[in-house]
Amino acid sequence: MNKKALILVDLQNDFFPGGTLGVPKADEIFPLANDIQNYFELIVATKDWHPLNHGSFASNHPGHKLYDVVDLKGISQVLWPNHCVQKTKGAEFNSKLKTDKIQQVFYKGTDPDYDSYSTFFDNAHIKQTGMEKYLKDQGIKDVYIMGLATDYCVFYSVLDAIKLGFNTYVILDGCYGINKAPGDVDRAIESMKKAGAVITDSKNLMH
Repeated sequence: MNKKALILVDLQNDFFPGGTLGVPKADEIFPLANDIQNYFELIVATKDWHPLNHGSFASNHPGHKLYDVVDLKGISQVLWPNHCVQKTKGAEFNSKLKTDKIQQVFYKGTDPDYDSYSTFFDNAHIKQTGMEKYLKDQGIKDVYIMGLATDYCVFYSVLDAIKLGFNTYVILDGCYGINKAPGDVDRAIESMKKAGAVITDSKNLMH
């Protein structure tokens, strides 16, 4: 039997309503995020873990404003509000998330020169987070991804998981999007499907 892993993406205070980069309605995720853990043998989670001088923060680009797009080391970069700064309350898992079953946490976005939407690599695909090796060492073939945000970190994690050879499932009712431009979330879902992801629902897993 294929061993399957649940990947919980960035369930950190700053991404919830009231946080510096709050995703609309994201606080509705908790009943599902907690219950679904009972249906997996392996659960891993990620944290955005930015240094204060991170290149994705608008505050580090004088003359630019929030959500401008700049060139960061050759990569197109959206300028975000400061969020998930290392060792701050905003970077902690939300207290409503049950964390006792999470076996490993992977940190991303730690290099000030590169953002890291994916749970596997930075955006330049220069450095790995260690998640690929960890999952493969555990014999994982199937990964189920949920969390924040559908159109950014979930989206890029899914594309990388497929490229790395995992059978990749998106638990859609466990994902919430930013939708910075109208239709971003729908386009992300369509692209994930086209890339080979299976879009599923928690009801198919929890029985």
